[in-house]
Amino acid sequence: MTAGDVHDGVRERPPVRERRLHPVTPLRRAWAPVAVLIGWALHDPDQAQRQLARLTTTTLLLGLAVLVPAAALYGFLTWWFTHFAVTDSELRIRTGLLFRRTAHIRLERIQAIDVTQPLLARVAGVAKLRLDVIGTDKKDELAFLGADEARSLRAELLARAAGFAPETAHEVGEAPSREMLRVPPRVLAVSLLLTGATWGWLVVAAVVVPLLWTATHSLWTVLAVAVPLLGAAGASSVGRFVAEYDWTLGESPDGLRIDHGLLDRTHETVPPGRVQTVRLVEPLLWRRRGWVRVELDVAGSSNSLLLPVAPREIAESVVARVLPGVSVPPREALGRPPRRARWCVPVWWRGYGLAVTDTVFATRRGLLRRSLSLVPHAKVQSVRLVQGPWQRARGVADVHVDTGANKSVTARLRDAAEAADLLHAQAERSRTGRRDARPDRWMA
Repeated sequence: MTAGDVHDGVRERPPVRERRLHPVTPLRRAWAPVAVLIGWALHDPDQAQRQLARLTTTTLLLGLAVLVPAAALYGFLTWWFTHFAVTDSELRIRTGLLFRRTAHIRLERIQAIDVTQPLLARVAGVAKLRLDVIGTDKKDELAFLGADEARSLRAELLARAAGFAPETAHEVGEAPSREMLRVPPRVLAVSLLLTGATWGWLVVAAVVVPLLWTATHSLWTVLAVAVPLLGAAGASSVGRFVAEYDWTLGESPDGLRIDHGLLDRTHETVPPGRVQTVRLVEPLLWRRRGWVRVELDVAGSSNSLLLPVAPREIAESVVARVLPGVSVPPREALGRPPRRARWCVPVWWRGYGLAVTDTVFATRRGLLRRSLSLVPHAKVQSVRLVQGPWQRARGVADVHVDTGANKSVTARLRDAAEAADLLHAQAERSRTGRRDARPDRWMA
């Protein structure tokens, strides 16, 4: 060891190496000036058309000769002044052409890192790295990196978040993954056809559009209403099919891996220990086939879907992996509200149910579209009893449990005495559950 290696008895750390994004990134940034012009034209199309009519061919060519190089220069400069670096404790991102901004993302606060590849990015061989961080609603991102570099950086950040030494984190590599389930495209397509939302929008369009035409005889009015209605029907069917195509669920030491997408390919991770609520959703037309949809509330993450469609038995086995030690209560274990609750919510009161086990607080709601919400006791942050004047008259009350994902699960229309006992018992179960819970760690 030489004097150059040691200073005042402390080994000097190597300097932080800043890196730039992929060279294809300027093409993405160059669209900003063009987007401003397009936005102005869409905002005032009549004025834009009048201005274009006044321009000669020579003026248009001169304008393009100025606009294209300016857009290219803007894209290049924003890429040139964007850097990122990984230190021992944080990911540092510096951006800004005129006004500089530096984001310091502490590694221990990273909850999930997703790799997404829009269609053109897949063609160019690049990817976008999106980070879910505790305490922020908006994801930070690095767009774009080379596809291999994005996966390597993701693995390094996860390794450092797990506590690996900085000098060895880049050697750990991506944790191995074991495939648990792949949703066949045919099953996904049939499930979407059996979803009421698509047919509901189409029925509304079939009724409203002819009425509008009869009343107004205005093509623009009809189009202004029909296009959004058909777009909503398409988003709930074709849009979901494209987004959820080839849905693959895998298990790895750093969480559950989710890969999906037909055009835009997305690689997501559900971090271990951060799932606050799991919901099993059963649309009416799915029940004969025994299918359910599994949704999530994850603290510090926007990931909200675990399985788009799966047999109930498989879905329950996946829930057991997401919430260790938790089993889904059977239907007969879900107690209904008392019959007098029908005066508060006629008919629909039959869809409510509650079951409390040693590990989970489970509530059900809905008749046509059933939803069973599961909250582990350790994830409950607070418990509230709410009773309106009409509920007091009927002797019932609602019990709300709040989770770390800023969401609530409600046991509706319980007997007032049962609700009061449930309030105190759930507070005690939550304290005990948090005390005995395993730590939320990566690669544990």
